[in-house]
Formats: sequence, C-alpha cells, structure tokens
Amino acid sequence: MLEEVERWLARRSWSVADRPLERILAAKRGTTVSVVLPALNEEATVGAIVSVIRRELMTEAVPLVDELVVIDSGSTDRTAEVAAAAGARVVARDAILPRIPAVPGKGEVLWRSLMVTGGDVVCFVDADLRDFSADFVTGIVGPLLTDPDVDFVKAMYDRPLGDAPGQGGRVTELVARPLLNLHWPRLAGFVQPLGGEYAARRSLLERLPFPVGYGVELGLLVDALHTVGLDALAQVDVGVRKHRHQDGQALGRMAAAIYRTAQLRLSRGHLVRPLLTQFERGEDGFAPHTYPVDTEERPPMTEIAEYAERRRVA
Repeated sequence: MLEEVERWLARRSWSVADRPLERILAAKRGTTVSVVLPALNEEATVGAIVSVIRRELMTEAVPLVDELVVIDSGSTDRTAEVAAAAGARVVARDAILPRIPAVPGKGEVLWRSLMVTGGDVVCFVDADLRDFSADFVTGIVGPLLTDPDVDFVKAMYDRPLGDAPGQGGRVTELVARPLLNLHWPRLAGFVQPLGGEYAARRSLLERLPFPVGYGVELGLLVDALHTVGLDALAQVDVGVRKHRHQDGQALGRMAAAIYRTAQLRLSRGHLVRPLLTQFERGEDGFAPHTYPVDTEERPPMTEIAEYAERRRVA
C-alpha cells in the first residue's frame, strides 16, 4: 500500500462513534441535508428505512435530515405506496427531467435525484437494507458537517452472506478492488468502494458525470478523486450491512458494467465491446443469453439547463 494511503487511512477513516449526534447537530448550523433512497420493487424494506430516518433524524429534537426522498425507478409492487405511508416524499424517476428519456439503472436515478432535492449535502442509501440503523446516515453525513475539508464520504461495514460473516461484496473483491489497486492505487484504502451508502456535498456531485447503471459507485469514486483529491475523501465504519443478495448471473452483469466504467476512465478512446454473454441450462443444454453492458453516462448536472435554472431561482 502506498504511504500516502496509509496516512489517509489514519487521517480519514473513522467510526460512527467518533462523532456523537450532539456534535453533528451543533456543527450543522445552516447546512441542509437531503437523504435519497433509489428504489425498484423494495416494498419489503423501504418502509422500515424511511420510518427509522423520520423517527430518529427528522424530529424537533434531532433535526439532522431536512428532506427524505424516495426515487421510484418504475416499481411494479407497492414500493411507492409503502414509502409514502412511512413519511417519504416519493418521486417517479420518469417525472424528473422528462425532456431526457430515462434509461434503466441505479446511476440514472441518483443523477436525476439532484434535480428534485435541495440539500447542500446529499446522502444516498440503498432501499433494500434490513435491520437498518440511523448510524448509516449520521456516520457518513457527520464528517461533511464537522470537517469543511471533506467532500465525499463512503460507509464501510461488514457484509455477511447469509450466515457467513465477511463473505458479501463478491463483486468488490473479484472486480472492483483489483481494478482500484492496479489502476487507482490511491483509492486502495476504501473498504467498500461499491457500497451504496455514501454522502457528498452537492457542489461536488453536480460537477461529476454519472454512469447510468451498476458502474455509478466506482465512477463517482474515481472522478471524485480526480476532482477534489484523496484528502477530501473519507470513510466511516457504521457496523453491519444486511441486504438482499443478487444471484451469480446478476453479479456477472454488474461486474461487466463496473469493468466498462473503469475502462472508460482509463482511456477515453476505444471502448471494449459493450456486451456480455452468459449461459443458463435449459431442456436442450446450455443456452446463451447476451445482455448489453451499460454504456451511457449522464453529464455533470451543472450542464443541464433545467438544473441551472432551478438553482438560480432557489
């Protein structure tokens, strides 16, 4: 590991216990905080997450979160209804920036969320978390409120796979971590580079391109490094993350999108063939199924006329 990274780990890696809630609230002052949950068919978990945030972080006694928004990415279940009943503002992905047709993908939803939120700090939380703790929010928002030199904070945590501790995060260990260590060794200190819980200053997010799909976490991390430097990035240990796990083929598609995102950043020239063929056994043996790899990225939000107008009016 680079000496610079070792120093960064000592300086910019914390535990949620390092910043008591009272200290975070005292440092908040006039800074506003938005929490965004991207959701697609998450009726089983989204309500509990919203309820915890409303109950523990959006009260008169603890006014940490100023707005809580669920962006519904075309759910076919009761995600929107459950989230609204729990107290979130629910916005349909396709209702945001209708001039630009939406494409499937998590990064698309995160990018569009900047249009319908107003917080100085934007905190992203996946909507499939189980046994959710408010520490996931306070942990990653805290450094942005207490340290003006920090611009981007990732959560780190244990990721069990079923009953096996530490066996989650398979794409991280097999794809993302090798890519970062080989090509962006300054980011080798991040424990969960692909984790979906992170917070950043709007002034940074609005300047970054957003890969529309699974590559969004790696893309934002790499681009944040090049935009603000390693010392402006941080991570906070928030405990254990439990969530719904993808099957092996879904992980393969995720890995392909992440590799493509990395490849694009390594060379803005020729791209690898953006297709992935996987095999499934059928009645007549193994059948190939070919899937497109996410190849589109959304530009920095500051380049969108509607966003510039909205910010000017605000």
